[in-house]
Amino acid sequence: MGIEDKVRQVEALFDRLEVEITAFQSETHLYCNAGCGKCCTTPNIDASPLEFLPWAFHLFLNGKAEETLALLNQTSTHNCIIYRPRSVLEHKGNCSNYRYRGLICRLFGYAANTDKYGKLRLATCKIIKEQQQENFIAAEEAINNGKYVPIFTDYYMRLKQIDLRMGVILVPINEALKIAIEEVLHYYAYRPLPNGLGNIA
Repeated sequence: MGIEDKVRQVEALFDRLEVEITAFQSETHLYCNAGCGKCCTTPNIDASPLEFLPWAFHLFLNGKAEETLALLNQTSTHNCIIYRPRSVLEHKGNCSNYRYRGLICRLFGYAANTDKYGKLRLATCKIIKEQQQENFIAAEEAINNGKYVPIFTDYYMRLKQIDLRMGVILVPINEALKIAIEEVLHYYAYRPLPNGLGNIA
């Protein structure tokens, strides 16, 4: 399967998740505070390169893959390089490429993990748990009474089915970004460019 097909399949998975999360938010009334980027400032977030393949492909199409790869090779930060902080003290900021954010970014806040007792637990931030406590408790109760919620392991399993080699790896987020770009650059090194634009020298 070619890069473009993989990108389309990952994007289709994201579209499906978006529908599910929108429904979940609507029913539970849980939401992220406007402009909050606290979860993006968490160091040591792991991700798979495959979930960032659409982002890497987008960079490639816009001629920014190589310069972004150089930036990733030079960075020493553990925080995601796509995140743009506006206020460190208030955890304000935003994703500079929100449309192409990864699966982990989409799931956190509105998806569940299974705890050691086999119960589903909503994986969300301290801010939502504390500031929206009533809705959070109600959402957890509803989930344990059978309400549908996206589950991390289910979505990562679906991701792996698109490309096992890239989907099974979980590495620090900036490493995942780097591998995704390298994958796209290697793929087109000796192939025609997308839309028949010729060959890369």
